[in-house]
Amino acid sequence: MPEATETRPAGLTAAIALCATGIVAGLLGPQLLAGSGGDGALATWTTVFVSIIVQALPFLALGVALSAAVTAFIPASVWQKALPRHPVAAVPVGVAAGALLPGCECASVPVADRLIRQGVTPAAAVAFLLSAPAINPAVIVSTAVAFPGRPGMVLARVAASAVTALIVGWCWTRWTDTAWPSVAARASAEGSRWERFRLTAQHDLFQGGGFLILGAALSATLNVAIPASWVQSAAAVPVLSALLMGLLAVVLCICSEADAFVAASLSTFPPSAQLAFMVVGPAVDLKLIAMQAGTFGRSFVLRTAPLAFVIAILTSLLAGSLVS
Repeated sequence: MPEATETRPAGLTAAIALCATGIVAGLLGPQLLAGSGGDGALATWTTVFVSIIVQALPFLALGVALSAAVTAFIPASVWQKALPRHPVAAVPVGVAAGALLPGCECASVPVADRLIRQGVTPAAAVAFLLSAPAINPAVIVSTAVAFPGRPGMVLARVAASAVTALIVGWCWTRWTDTAWPSVAARASAEGSRWERFRLTAQHDLFQGGGFLILGAALSATLNVAIPASWVQSAAAVPVLSALLMGLLAVVLCICSEADAFVAASLSTFPPSAQLAFMVVGPAVDLKLIAMQAGTFGRSFVLRTAPLAFVIAILTSLLAGSLVS
């Protein structure tokens, strides 16, 4: 119990600090632009920033609540029984399990960790790790709302994310014996299920809210500060624009329940680049890299992150070409 008393407040403090940083960024953004773009630029910045926050926040809250419920109330043993023993056959089932369960990136890492500890084949856990935050029901609905009248974007996101999770999972069927990190037992002091639900939801809401505000502020700034000719030049080259949006997703670390609204606001970029932002983010971003390194080890990240990034870009380009 003493360990829980020390760890939980520290995580909550970090999440609150991140949220506060995001709020400060949102407040300072228009002040930095006020002197360079006049009232028109300030009005545009405010409109984009507020619209992203207002549209995305309900889906973020819903995703956090559902993710916390899954983490607190569904035992990992359920998935151990449902998944086939053979790794190659288990990977598609892991992808499908991720599609059925709402969960953000932050929740998918500890869930995957528990699955492995309870005997689930690591390749299937990796597939679940990548698919759960990318193609769950909450993300599908938020993407449909962010891209009204464009069901092709929703289908393209689901397809590209599922294929990315499938390929990376199958790659891990070949690497598991030599590269999978040792899984040492860790002390557990989780308390009651309702307490776990409260703490998980509280932490993820502060952390996800902070990243959402940062992402909205940066998106609004990009819309105002970057000359349209630059954006059009980059957008004219599909591969370059997809790489730029993919790298932006890695840096911004926006929650998957809200990233579609940021991608939709960057409407100058082609569909393939917008898809790259939505497919790369839930699979590879800075916070995920840190969490995965701490949970599974550095060798896991060195293999998984570059592979997932490249496959996500390629699948986004392919899917984007079909909906353009």
